[in-house]
Amino acid sequence: MASPPLGPLAPRVPCYTDPVEPKAANVTIAIDAALLRRARIKALEEGTSLNAVLRERVEEYVSSASPANAAKRTFLRLAAASKAQGGRKVSREEMHERG
Repeated sequence: MASPPLGPLAPRVPCYTDPVEPKAANVTIAIDAALLRRARIKALEEGTSLNAVLRERVEEYVSSASPANAAKRTFLRLAAASKAQGGRKVSREEMHERG
């Protein structure tokens, strides 16, 4: 059986979108072109996409009723972005030293 010819109706592969959960909704926003460009560049520099950044921010926005959850997400986001390397291990005695 011959395969169908490829043409304008061939399936397209998204080239710059992140995979999202099935049943994810698309949203259209109006944003200044210069701001959009700066946001895309910053996301690229951070190794992510603007889509992923916006999804994360919306999640933080709707979960902001819980300060503990918001603080935890902020900490995890900052820790993931940190370039800090672990230093030497501190002993229990050193940790509780006073003076």
